[in-house]
Amino acid sequence: MFRRPSKTTVLTLAAMVVLLAFSVWAEHGLDPYIIRILNMWCIYTILVASFNLIYGITGQFSLAHAGLAAIGAYTVSLLTLSPEAKQLSFLLAPPSPLIANVQWPLLPALLLGGVLAALIGFVIGAPALRLHGDYLLIVTLGFSEIIRLILVNLSSVTNGAMGLKGVPYLSSLTWTIGATIVALTVIRRLITSSYGRALMCIREDEIAAEALGVNLFRHKTIAFVFSSFFVGIAGGLYAEILGTVDPNTFRPALTYAVITMAILGGIRSLTGGTIAAGIYTVMSELLRTVEAPQMIFGWDYPGLPGLRQLFFATMLLLLILFARKGLMGSKEFSWDWLFSRSKSSDSKGSERSHEQ
Repeated sequence: MFRRPSKTTVLTLAAMVVLLAFSVWAEHGLDPYIIRILNMWCIYTILVASFNLIYGITGQFSLAHAGLAAIGAYTVSLLTLSPEAKQLSFLLAPPSPLIANVQWPLLPALLLGGVLAALIGFVIGAPALRLHGDYLLIVTLGFSEIIRLILVNLSSVTNGAMGLKGVPYLSSLTWTIGATIVALTVIRRLITSSYGRALMCIREDEIAAEALGVNLFRHKTIAFVFSSFFVGIAGGLYAEILGTVDPNTFRPALTYAVITMAILGGIRSLTGGTIAAGIYTVMSELLRTVEAPQMIFGWDYPGLPGLRQLFFATMLLLLILFARKGLMGSKEFSWDWLFSRSKSSDSKGSERSHEQ
């Protein structure tokens, strides 16, 4: 028999439709600078959600995000650049015949970028996830740097240290919001499934999880591959927004930024990660103007380079000292919570009216 969808499911679908409709309107109704900020918010949200899956849920601390994002970014850039643009960009060596005359639409390029990042994630995770604690951290950071150095030295494929210029903007706010909705939905469904419960069991106590029949290697690898896939998607969208990629874009600082956002929002909360990604994006843009030299009331202001890093480092220190669980801790937004809040406010209002 046909099962009638629940009220929360209908509301969730309606909210997704509203977001997508807003993105279509925003492409023509908002300033391009605001659209860029919203795009970056979505991309950071995907990166934070993927980090929360591998660390907040599974308990495996990984520093491979920057390298995996580079895989997605370079894949999308190489596949969407026109053959003419490649000939102009590759100055160190002519482009490899494998990519010289290839030009794909955005969707298959994004999917291939995610798949390649997932494959690299499997290659990294297969040996690394057998380690624990600081050893896993060091290995994943090392793999991320190895990926970056390979990109520097593959001149015929990546144009080496010069990177790729003129990446065509085939994306839009609708693409990034749609990708964010898909990423959050899939990760949320994975977390609430039997696999998710096994992952949380691994996080709490690996020995107890193994005693209960949980295959540690398989479950850790599944989480790492899913996380890597969405990091690759985010990296591809990141290249679309920037219009250029080079190895320096994907230094460990990108991974540290993702960790900062995850801690700010709560490492076990997708809702908190989304909110923290918005705060980080907006504050980065506001502090960018403080870093840049400018003229203020006839006074030559030299700017304060590095202020953003100092600000976020200080914020991270304060969070560790006073709010270790972040903004949301492990809480998630739900329609039931919203309805309960509205009912409690209505009941308080009615009580006050009776008292009067």
